[in-house]
Amino acid sequence: MGTGFQQSDTLSGVAAASTTARRLVALDIDGTLLDRDGKVPAGTVEALDLVRAAGHEVVLATGRSLVGLLPVAAKLGLTHGLAVCSNGGMTAHLDPTLPSGYVIDAARRFDPDPVIGRALTLTPGVRIGVEEIGWGWTVNTVFADGLLNGRQKQVRVADLGDAPATRVAVHGSGIVLHLEALAATGVTVTPAGADWADITAPGTSKATALERLRARMGVPPEATVAVGDGMNDLDMLRWAGRSYAMGHAPTVVQAVADEVTGTIQEHGAVAVLRSLLPVDIGTAPMSHLAAQLAIATHTAPGHAVVVRVRHGSRADLTHCEVWTLQGDTWERHAPVPAGTGATMRNVEAAAREANLVYPRGDEGRRRAHWRTSVPNIGPAAFELPLSR
Repeated sequence: MGTGFQQSDTLSGVAAASTTARRLVALDIDGTLLDRDGKVPAGTVEALDLVRAAGHEVVLATGRSLVGLLPVAAKLGLTHGLAVCSNGGMTAHLDPTLPSGYVIDAARRFDPDPVIGRALTLTPGVRIGVEEIGWGWTVNTVFADGLLNGRQKQVRVADLGDAPATRVAVHGSGIVLHLEALAATGVTVTPAGADWADITAPGTSKATALERLRARMGVPPEATVAVGDGMNDLDMLRWAGRSYAMGHAPTVVQAVADEVTGTIQEHGAVAVLRSLLPVDIGTAPMSHLAAQLAIATHTAPGHAVVVRVRHGSRADLTHCEVWTLQGDTWERHAPVPAGTGATMRNVEAAAREANLVYPRGDEGRRRAHWRTSVPNIGPAAFELPLSR
């Protein structure tokens, strides 16, 4: 099936960005990539794949705990790479080859006892949950279904704060009226509606976690993009070199963003993602694999480009990436997500569809000249030079 990719698909109101520089693209989940019913709007996964094929670094940045992020990341096809969870309380490196599917990259923990004690005095019957990374929550009173990601274990109040925590959830009537009192215990307090507050370590936000990742990746501050819709996105939107608020976001959130895109029903996040794609790839609809190969090859900065693949015991590919020669060094430019599960013959057909040239024999079926002995990507690896 074709992607229908063409730059004119970008929705009105979102200006096209320069697409040649590698960018860090930080994306909220709920209300941005996931609607109120927990569904991913049509076209979102395809747009994410194309943005990644263009060499941009996509980082999910969510208030969800890790256990709540993992199934959504799988829906979005973002099972490799870094993600920010718990409003910046932790970052994880996602890797489906690991038994857990992730490894913790960083966690900012704090002593939850003071803020728990304060919350209990402020709101009678308040529910308190302390995040247990990768599992769920310990709670004083069980939360209603759907309010917390993961499992719940009810414990005595005295046992809630017996270890440093990455995040505490406080749920009680009118808790938003007591934000200053909670923050006075020395923590970061982020409201999420009139009856909910998230508590994290001092000076913690999505923005602080993203800034650490940006510096590590070597992405310039001006080459950062963020999209969000909630109060917990305010710092992230201020941090980004270019920020977009969803069209349904509260006025205060829209006010801090550089631009306002469409609502989630209007595919606002998709519009921003497509604005990061090359404008001159062409307007003819292509298959997913052909479009990703075309974009990856077009945006590769080096003077030579190859597509590198690897497969296991069968013909299906387990990896498909575009590499580029910069100076005397081959460097990985971008993944080609649609290549996973395809075959080498599928890659050849997609390259022809994208009008890419590769070396072939002079006689018979003129099969592609794949090269073997590819360094850095392991056994059963092959590469095929591509040119525009």
